[in-house]
Amino acid sequence: MQPSPSSSSVHNNGENTDIDNNPEKERLEARPAQLSVTEQTAVVQETQAHDTGEISGSTTRRKVYEILKWFIIDQWFLLVFALLILISSQVQVPPNRQHTKRIVISYLAVAIIFFINGCTLSTRILVENYFRWRIHLFVQIQCFLVASAATFAIVSLCAINPDFMDPWLLIGLLFLGTVPTTMSSNVVMTRQAHGNTALTVVQSTLGQFLCPFLTPVLLQMYLSSGAWYTKVLVSDDNYNEIYRRVFKQLGLSLFVPMFVGQSVRNLFPQITETIFIKWKMVKLSSIALLVLIWSTFDQAFGSGAFAEIKTSNIVFLVFMNVAMYFVWLGICFASSIIWLAKKDVIACCYCCPAKALTMLVPLSSVMYVNISPNDQSKLQIPVILFQAFQVAIGGFLTIIFRRWIKPEEDEEKRQKEFEAGQRQSA
Repeated sequence: MQPSPSSSSVHNNGENTDIDNNPEKERLEARPAQLSVTEQTAVVQETQAHDTGEISGSTTRRKVYEILKWFIIDQWFLLVFALLILISSQVQVPPNRQHTKRIVISYLAVAIIFFINGCTLSTRILVENYFRWRIHLFVQIQCFLVASAATFAIVSLCAINPDFMDPWLLIGLLFLGTVPTTMSSNVVMTRQAHGNTALTVVQSTLGQFLCPFLTPVLLQMYLSSGAWYTKVLVSDDNYNEIYRRVFKQLGLSLFVPMFVGQSVRNLFPQITETIFIKWKMVKLSSIALLVLIWSTFDQAFGSGAFAEIKTSNIVFLVFMNVAMYFVWLGICFASSIIWLAKKDVIACCYCCPAKALTMLVPLSSVMYVNISPNDQSKLQIPVILFQAFQVAIGGFLTIIFRRWIKPEEDEEKRQKEFEAGQRQSA
């Protein structure tokens, strides 16, 4: 039977209902929007739940976005650092240009870093930190003696089995323990962590100055054991050449740029403050450090040294480097926090466990003759890997150190504002 033309379909609570002529039809047509109290309550609750879900989802997305934005802005250095390692592993500078690239970057990049430090550090604070001899002894003893003794113990254990590790890697570990603290990354990281940058500059320059005198002596002492892995070396004993090359690099890339930067700061204080602080051009030092790190990895991948090392040796070096860094960091932090201010503790924590790759290249090429580029790259692998981890760990430590020192900085800020208010009222 065909439905009546007057029949209609009404949507009620999600279902279609056919209604013929009956008393209920007139009531529904007259009041189509009317719902029972229970139905109205259900609709309201459903709407509120839908709105709450949308708000909650939007809030979660906003929080995730803010966290990602903060991490990218705060840790851009680490992200670019990882990207440069990836690029250097795929594309390298041609071998005939490697030497020129290394010379130009090792001088120019370090010079930029220390010129900016000279422009941004107070001369008075810098001079005051040079006379803090107790901290000098504290840092340099850990950098040269504690670190070298620990690495010699590790190398001696690894050398028990001659088939376990390549001899050049063992010698590279000894170099790692005897070279001084690095200059560039220490200064950049200390500044980012709100530590005593002037103290870091002083400790770095002092370590670089002592390196030509202490590192060869320590290496000869450890290598005189006559172990099987020492037989691959042929000593040159041309220490005059070592001193000439190292001090030439120190003078042109560190002391001269630092002096020029200090001169510019004292002659044009307002201009340097505007350029490096207000315009944030101080970040150029971080960019210069990234270029320096890229150059190191580019040479290592270009020489094919990583391809010739057993995977088990690389894995061992990775875990050993991380362990050594945290052990040296823990010793430094535990022994410095009891007698140093927080800013000084941060500076020491970046100086003591860090090592300078830039000092290994001239020392290894001058101290020992007839080292092929491939063997020299293998000798540098322990320090290259250590540098990668010290930069990565140091970058994350900037977050921890900034939070640790923030209450003290806030108190200093309030004190300065209070003193400024007192002077204005007077």
